[in-house]
Amino acid sequence: MDGRLDRLEYPSNDWTVSLRGMTAHQTTEIEDAERDAILAALRPVVDGLVATFGPMCEVVLHDYRRPEQSVVAVAGSVTGRAVGGAMSEIGMRMLARGDEAADDLNYVTRTGAGKLVKSSTMVLRDSTGAVFGALCVNVDITVVNEAQALLGALAGPSAAAAEPPVTAFGNDIDSVVDAILDAHRLGHHQSWSGLDRTERLDLFHSLDEHGVFAVRRAVEHVAARLGISRASAYSYLSQARAATDPTTTT
Repeated sequence: MDGRLDRLEYPSNDWTVSLRGMTAHQTTEIEDAERDAILAALRPVVDGLVATFGPMCEVVLHDYRRPEQSVVAVAGSVTGRAVGGAMSEIGMRMLARGDEAADDLNYVTRTGAGKLVKSSTMVLRDSTGAVFGALCVNVDITVVNEAQALLGALAGPSAAAAEPPVTAFGNDIDSVVDAILDAHRLGHHQSWSGLDRTERLDLFHSLDEHGVFAVRRAVEHVAARLGISRASAYSYLSQARAATDPTTTT
């Protein structure tokens, strides 16, 4: 098979399944079984990490096969996530990169509630190398940052650190998409009606880069928020993708 392992072995059960000659449906079932097994093996790791690092730590296990309800296990409550909740905009960006996604370690962001959070997102791959989920560790460093600021003030003036970006965390995908749209509006100081064609295409390109349109019904939701028809939203998305596709000729 092109780009796949010919065999998947399960030594603990002492049996081997050959993928040769199987239908696409059968192959998908085996791949899903492998991914489910990886997620099941990581569930106790989620609880163990939080038990080790304490209440300032949160660990979230994501299954990217269902982005609207990607959270399959969570321990801790730094971002207020719950099982069955949606991925954040960071997860959307990972999803948009597909199998090109890479681990993103030790980045700092701020929640909508004002918590300063240090995070690491580690992608999960199956035996074919396909990305299908992520293990995310979030540590609330708000108090640590305040203590650092106090020590800095006592030590003397220094250059102010850059303010980290605010990240949308939510348990439903619509609220995450809304937060991304609101951030764009605030950043450009313009409503949709005030944008020219180029700026509108830039908005759809930005949403696409954030992975928004990898989520089911996202186009419909964006169209409703912007007050345009679904057909218009699809047209803007198509034009935005064509404008950034190096293989597209005019």
